[in-house]
Amino acid sequence: MTMTPEAVAIAFHAALTSAEPESARTLMGSGFHWHAAHPVNDLDGPDAFFTDYWAPILAAIPDIEARPFVRVAGAYDGKALDGDGSAGDWVCSTGYFAGTFKAPLFGIPATHRPVFLRYSELLRIEDQKVAEGYIIPDFLDLMVQAGVCPLRPSLGHPGSVMPPMTMDGLHRPNADPAEAQASLDLVLAMLDGLGRFDGKSLFTMDQEQFWTEDFVWFGPGGIGTSRGLSGFRSLHQGPFLKSFPIRAVDRSKTLVADGNYVATGGWPHMTAEHLGGGWLGLPPSGQKLTMRVMDFWRRDGDRLAENWVSIDVLHILDQMGLDLLRQMRQALGEYGEDIADL
Repeated sequence: MTMTPEAVAIAFHAALTSAEPESARTLMGSGFHWHAAHPVNDLDGPDAFFTDYWAPILAAIPDIEARPFVRVAGAYDGKALDGDGSAGDWVCSTGYFAGTFKAPLFGIPATHRPVFLRYSELLRIEDQKVAEGYIIPDFLDLMVQAGVCPLRPSLGHPGSVMPPMTMDGLHRPNADPAEAQASLDLVLAMLDGLGRFDGKSLFTMDQEQFWTEDFVWFGPGGIGTSRGLSGFRSLHQGPFLKSFPIRAVDRSKTLVADGNYVATGGWPHMTAEHLGGGWLGLPPSGQKLTMRVMDFWRRDGDRLAENWVSIDVLHILDQMGLDLLRQMRQALGEYGEDIADL
């Protein structure tokens, strides 16, 4: 039976969260590659996937289930952003892994309560198999939920991220290809505007023409959610650009449009120099670093109305010389490893 790329992606998650997660091996391609957020990072082959990525998550959340609320599927020619992405059929989703947090995960203490681990994911499907995947589970937000995040509170709203207001993130009628192209054109124009920042005024990016008046920007753990351009500028964009005045999009693994939804991401996605203070309440480190980012947008007419953003914040902090998981362990009084290193 022939499976669509979207059906393969759904079956992959269904297998992983079933009573026999190893059955997901039958849906992995021969050259399977997995790229996950820090501290997992890049893995080659099914064995590494299960040992270093899925087994720790499953041990921590044994009743885990995937609850995506946006899915964007389509072909990507590898040329939409800088010509350096992976061409093929992609299925991109964002939502939550839900379950009961029963055992520590990468040192984050279990709460023994329901937990919602936010994720964004890009899967490249080839010959009805998952050839490669990129995923950012929001481990920093998990630390916030467990009450052990050592960073200052987020400027934006730190609570649960909502599904699309229109509730059509997963099931939509087949759209005219012209609709997908209109969505793609709008996102690319908006991104071009972001590139026009003069280093002084946020208004030089002309973002008013791309967003609805009350758009919602769903940011990751440590940053939070904002509403409208004024909220976005004060709660995220301003502190971010002050801290990273020199930055450039390096490449994107994928840029897929599906009706009035668009998804992009992968890594390395952006290079930036951390020359200013304020982002996450941190002083400048002076480091040149890379960023792992994923974006999902919903277009409403000729404007963007919602934007779900995942950033591998732990990876960024690690490049700054800040091991947030270790700092968390120290704050919890777990000194053994640190004393042994002296």
